[in-house]
Amino acid sequence: MIVSDLMKTVLVTVTPASTLADAARMMLAQHVSGLPVVEAGRLVGIVTEGDLLRRVEIETGENKIGWLRGFFLPAALAAEYIQTHGRHVRDVMTPSPMTVAPDTSLVEVAAIMLSKHIKRLPVVRNDRLVGVISRSDMLRVLARRLIDTVDPLSETQIRDHIIDTISHEAWAPKSGIRVTVMGSVVNLEGIVFSGDQQKALRVIAETTPGVSEVHDHLVFVDPSSGMAFPTEP
Repeated sequence: MIVSDLMKTVLVTVTPASTLADAARMMLAQHVSGLPVVEAGRLVGIVTEGDLLRRVEIETGENKIGWLRGFFLPAALAAEYIQTHGRHVRDVMTPSPMTVAPDTSLVEVAAIMLSKHIKRLPVVRNDRLVGVISRSDMLRVLARRLIDTVDPLSETQIRDHIIDTISHEAWAPKSGIRVTVMGSVVNLEGIVFSGDQQKALRVIAETTPGVSEVHDHLVFVDPSSGMAFPTEP
């Protein structure tokens, strides 16, 4: 899937000259955490809830200033004052925000959101704002996929599917894992070398269509000592 499959195209925007009161009201009314800032049709910034966290109105904007910092960093202190006291979007917005294109993959979008700790990304084509994609848009797709139902597999198909999936995962043991299936119940036996390996093998079995229950009989072997331990359920 790509961004254009999910992005919102009916957009609520503000301008740099919009008041912060109007921006805050729009965020609350639209149930969004941020708004694109547009001027003459072009994206010039983004204003988010985070930009409004430090404000004198809610007594979070005051910052004690030592004389040394005040002497050496007057420009930085002036910028902080604008951020905490300004009344217009241009005073607090993030200029030149990170954007994605309509054909950007959702894998790349997820990586950007996670690494940059952001909730929404403007979508731009030829320097023009054409949409917005947010974490909630991706969550809606995930929710649909999680509840999608598929036809259950037979016993043989369940076993073949699990073994084939294990063989294609770089982290999985390439031998020694035994999979048996009775009806819709899967039994896992063999040796693993970490708790995460054990959990991931169990996830493979649990997410195979037609599986109702997984019995985990895997044994954890400590690579450093060679000692064997039954894994936690």
